[in-house]
Amino acid sequence: MKPLFRYLAAGSLILSAQLSFAQVKMPAPSPGQTIHQDFALSFVEVNYSRPAMKGRTVMGDLVPYGKVWRTGANSATTITFGDDVTFGGTAVKAGKYGLLTIPGQSEWTIILTKSLDVTSPAAYKPENDVVRVKVSPTELPFAVENFMITFDDISSNEANMLLIWEKTMITVPLKADVDSKVMAQLDAAMKGDKKPYFQAASYYYETNRDLKQALAWAEEAVKENPTAFWIATLKARIQAKAGDKKGAKATAEKAIELAKTAKNDDYVVINQKIIASL
Repeated sequence: MKPLFRYLAAGSLILSAQLSFAQVKMPAPSPGQTIHQDFALSFVEVNYSRPAMKGRTVMGDLVPYGKVWRTGANSATTITFGDDVTFGGTAVKAGKYGLLTIPGQSEWTIILTKSLDVTSPAAYKPENDVVRVKVSPTELPFAVENFMITFDDISSNEANMLLIWEKTMITVPLKADVDSKVMAQLDAAMKGDKKPYFQAASYYYETNRDLKQALAWAEEAVKENPTAFWIATLKARIQAKAGDKKGAKATAEKAIELAKTAKNDDYVVINQKIIASL
């Protein structure tokens, strides 16, 4: 074989080997995760990686105290708010931010930054800070192997974002303005042809508003759908909260009858509990 052809053949073998090697897929040592949490009238989404302890000391060693941490591994950690929120008590506009932390033994600094690509302390630019929140860490009675970001204590307008690793947990409270937006929607809808009587009655009941108005709307909802056991159940609850025990019992008994006809045992039990509470 001529020298030129020998070089070409050898080159082809090397290229083939490289392409073959490039196709090997390996497990990520710090697997990525996306947490999408429905919150208030919108959502919160976090994209991050989950490094593992692997027998190492994490806080103060693998994750040094007093230095900016990407709050994960590999790529930068980001958080997206679908609506305006308060983050640790500070107002934040809807949008996507970088999520950074400065861990400490007795205090952590949680940072939202306009920079979406910070993966090392050297890349951090304080002038891009949007929010800085100081929080105290909580020591857990057990160790968590993989770094975790999750949400807990979720209500209609509040939630806690939790950062957890090793035996350390960080809690950042979130809050959203739900009430004014829902009330604006209800006011507008009640001026339309198709009135959301059930939704309006439910919201007034849940938020301890005018129970007389809530009952009036519940009665209109019952007229529109007289076999709906869930509407009758709401009416019974409103009557019970308003102190009308006789009316609540009668409505709950009717709701039980409707639920049995619909073969819905859950609502039978719910209304039995309403009656027992009177």
